[in-house]
Amino acid sequence: MAKMRTVDAAVAILEKEGATEAFGLPGAAINPFYSAMRAHGGIRHTLARHVEGASHMADGYSRAADGNIGICVGTSGPAGTDMITGLYAAWADSIPMLCITGQAPVAKLHKEDFQAVDIESIAKPVTKMAMTILEPGQVPGAFQKAFQLMRSGRPGPVLLDLPIDVQMTEIEFDIDTYEPLPVEKPKASRKQLEKALDMLTSAQHPLIVAGGGIINAGASAQLVELAEILNVPVIPTLMGWGTIPDDHQLMAGMVGLQTSHRYGNETFLQSDFVIGIGNRWANRHTGGLDTYTAGRKFVHIDIEPTQIGRVFSPDLGIASDAGAALDGLLELARERQAAKTLPDYSGWVAECQERKGSLHRKTNFDNVPIKPQRVYQEMNKAFGRDTTYVSTIGLSQIAGAQMLHVFGARKWINAGQAGPLGWTAPAALGVVRGTPDATVVALSGDYDFQFMIEELAVGAQFNLPYIHVVVNNSYLGLIRQSQRGFNMEQNVSLAFENINSPETNGYGVDHIKVAEGLGVKAIRVEDPNDLPAAFDKAKALMGEFKVPVVVEVILEKITNISMGVEINGVNEFEELAETVADAPTAILTKA
Repeated sequence: MAKMRTVDAAVAILEKEGATEAFGLPGAAINPFYSAMRAHGGIRHTLARHVEGASHMADGYSRAADGNIGICVGTSGPAGTDMITGLYAAWADSIPMLCITGQAPVAKLHKEDFQAVDIESIAKPVTKMAMTILEPGQVPGAFQKAFQLMRSGRPGPVLLDLPIDVQMTEIEFDIDTYEPLPVEKPKASRKQLEKALDMLTSAQHPLIVAGGGIINAGASAQLVELAEILNVPVIPTLMGWGTIPDDHQLMAGMVGLQTSHRYGNETFLQSDFVIGIGNRWANRHTGGLDTYTAGRKFVHIDIEPTQIGRVFSPDLGIASDAGAALDGLLELARERQAAKTLPDYSGWVAECQERKGSLHRKTNFDNVPIKPQRVYQEMNKAFGRDTTYVSTIGLSQIAGAQMLHVFGARKWINAGQAGPLGWTAPAALGVVRGTPDATVVALSGDYDFQFMIEELAVGAQFNLPYIHVVVNNSYLGLIRQSQRGFNMEQNVSLAFENINSPETNGYGVDHIKVAEGLGVKAIRVEDPNDLPAAFDKAKALMGEFKVPVVVEVILEKITNISMGVEINGVNEFEELAETVADAPTAILTKA
């Protein structure tokens, strides 16, 4: 066998496992690994400006397409601790991602050596595996196990920590005899799925709740086919948004306290049976459990057995990969369709369509400063069905989920559970790496945008074009809204008189100057009637210069976005749509 450094073996394994996209920052303790990447040549590396940004880029890359696993690379000490937020975001949403850190020499780990930190212990709560590899001979096996764990069961991230002396030690290794370990996923039995289908077809008003596990399994087509055969409406979760196109007649809207549709909540409240596939019953989806569960039976199918019953006990729980469960349900549904034993749910579907055609929020406002609802209306007009949206948290994300339209799996990419401010820009860059031919549009409020604004320079340096819509109310808006109950708006305004940019009119940071200083193009919009031209110009600039283009929209400072604490008690702060002209881009129904 060939003798080589452990890092040369590791890089060869990365290529054989199909993980060839890395994001990171070099440093002294990880330089041997970087030298191995350079010598090998098969791993593309994107230099980030911050290691947390690199972790979000790797996360975005993993989310962009089926089978992707992004790699984040950094040196010892603070590089690893900077990755923790990225690991948490990936772990919370079941995203496979590999983080690789350098480390002090093995003999100095207990001596408080420079930048020596126990990153294994720090990372364990937010990874499927975190390991400081102390023996050179363990390196191939550790990488082999990492890939098996990232892909098996509920997907998730792994961190491997490499002491510098371990990196440089030579071992015997033959990549030709290396084989990936088998991926382990539970599969529902026919008997389990027959019981689930019996329960569904015994109901009068059944619903399918489609979670992110369906997207992870690459099984959106099977979901749509199952829904069509059964003629049962689908409620996607925020992480499952796109499993069924928004304009499909069986797409019944999203449910929840914030990122939800009025018609989705109303339809859910009329249901008597729910089968959840690949979902978590997240609290911002369910609200109060007494309201959510009252009067309906539940089946929960999830790849992770301990997820079943974590939030509430279903009437039937099945541990299964979402794709395997959908394949089995499809087989049973086709058999019953051929035997003409499926119930007729056309009346129930018509009720859902009627709600979808009438219960909308108004978006067509002409106010100056601009109301955010108008921004999403114009985005719907400007960007087509193939657009991939990237967002993370805040009023911008909540309102966007209420009013934008998504037409396919992996076309809404959102750090849903962790919601780290600053995630959007670096994640969008990772998405562009993962889907270079896609139209990628990011959505941020001003605070999310400012958190990791330096990563725009990465898009400029590596020609990673996308459009970043920044809705700027110069407020930490979601926090301001949440403080209404405390009769206070303390320490949340981002407005100040910028003596260097009086043109911001008290909106504080001049995002145009900052963005252009980082090498990208930027446009400011202050009148809603200028939005269509601004989006057209952004597309042209993106095509010409191959860099990110920022479209900053100056909003009214205070807008309260629809939300509540119960799915039957969402507060509507603005006018509701009464005519088609009030919400001209709303999806009504498609027979």
